[in-house]
Amino acid sequence: MALRAATATTTVVAPRGLRALLSTISSNFPFNQPSKQVEKPPPAEPSTNLFVSGLSKRTTSEGLREAFAKYGEVQHARVVTDRVSGYSKGYGFVRYATLEDAEAGIKGMDGQFLDGWVIFAEYARPRPPPPSMQNNNTVPGYGNYNSPSYGRQ
Repeated sequence: MALRAATATTTVVAPRGLRALLSTISSNFPFNQPSKQVEKPPPAEPSTNLFVSGLSKRTTSEGLREAFAKYGEVQHARVVTDRVSGYSKGYGFVRYATLEDAEAGIKGMDGQFLDGWVIFAEYARPRPPPPSMQNNNTVPGYGNYNSPSYGRQ
């Protein structure tokens, strides 16, 4: 009895299981990088084009148009779909006739349910310009016929 009591007081209980083992390793891992604050981009300038995210796979362009038409005259509504499956990628665009209608559409639909999912509406950002071909031709690489030929004479 005394022997059991002595061993019970000196025995250190080690963490059990894979999760406990990994938690002790990751906390002492010397290469953990400090968490970085990610800055949000500035809000987009007001325009008649809205970006809508959080759409369900069942949402169609016509359903998107009907939902946003309650807040103004919708000129165009499009759900971006996957080329192979044809299902929604989860986002789309709505174009209103006026800035006032677009603002009302954001206020009315941002954070609302559409087809069982909470959607988010904001002003769409313009597409960045595509990279120019002049800059790409200076980089030697696969399929670049303007670069020096390595190994070919």
